[in-house]
Amino acid sequence: MELKEVKFRNAKPKEKPYRLNDGGGLSLLINPNGSKWWRFRYTFNGKEKGISFGVYPDITLESARKKRAAARQSVAEGIDPAAAKKERQAEKKNTFKNVALEWFGKVSPSWVPYHRAVILRTLDRDIIPSIGDKAIAKIQPGDVLAALRVIEARAAFNTAHRTCQICGQVFRYAIASGMVTVDPSAALISVLKKTEAKHYPAITEPKDVAILLRAIDTYPGTFVVKQALKLLPLVFTRPGELRNSEWSEIDFDAAVWAIPAEKMKMRMPHIVPLSRQAIEILKSIYEVTGDGRYVFPSARSADKPMSGNGFAWAIDSMGYKDTHTAHGFRATARTILDEVLQFPPPLD
Repeated sequence: MELKEVKFRNAKPKEKPYRLNDGGGLSLLINPNGSKWWRFRYTFNGKEKGISFGVYPDITLESARKKRAAARQSVAEGIDPAAAKKERQAEKKNTFKNVALEWFGKVSPSWVPYHRAVILRTLDRDIIPSIGDKAIAKIQPGDVLAALRVIEARAAFNTAHRTCQICGQVFRYAIASGMVTVDPSAALISVLKKTEAKHYPAITEPKDVAILLRAIDTYPGTFVVKQALKLLPLVFTRPGELRNSEWSEIDFDAAVWAIPAEKMKMRMPHIVPLSRQAIEILKSIYEVTGDGRYVFPSARSADKPMSGNGFAWAIDSMGYKDTHTAHGFRATARTILDEVLQFPPPLD
């Protein structure tokens, strides 16, 4: 038998919890501390079960009765209201944004700072605004593709492919965590516009390389940038690896530079043998920056490495803007070692 609203409103707490029944499985539980909770009891698959509809008076009698009607209808249709509520709560918690940030927090500590920043920026700019608020279990391939098409619309085709790969990593994390069973991004790479290989301009003719090296020797810029430029073609590393080199990694006695795994693209430690010329360059820069952390510190702060723009500006100022880049020294080394010296270089 349904009760009047005033009956629930005026119900006072007692020494022990008690219920006011409204009929049809709905009751109001009054606790000794004065809190009042709506409860719905029902039978599902032969078992007695219960579910909470919330606190009175936040949930009014009218609202509680509507929830009771909906729950009874679910039971009639073979749906367990408690299980359905748990699923809705999981969907609300496990949005793509929440799962992506959880995944990022788990895997990113082993990444170099630059890579962390790139992935986080991609999530914030290109993924979360489109599908971040969707329950990850409800996301379909079309939802992900729509987000990727927005990226393609600005002709950022490489970014679209990278974003798809990031989505895949998030979905696979969700699969491993029991949140979803399939990766809706898995088949999308094949429908995205093809990316073009990125080639860095590089001088590969030995005579032209000699002219470039002489230009570096007479470069009028800062001492730190000049020494970094002189060392780069002697070690064949990526510019970022050289910029971020630290004195703790340099062993003058053994003539080696030990780059830790976390600084390498492939996450493998790398040993760079240092030639006599490389050692001479490092000793000259040690006299200037040896009391700090970085071999080639920033001009603005000794606590930060030299900016990547330092290489670019220096090379541009020497007149090589369209013909050579700092990263191009790797192509220079690969070509000359292979074609001139007949020594295939394992640079990658």
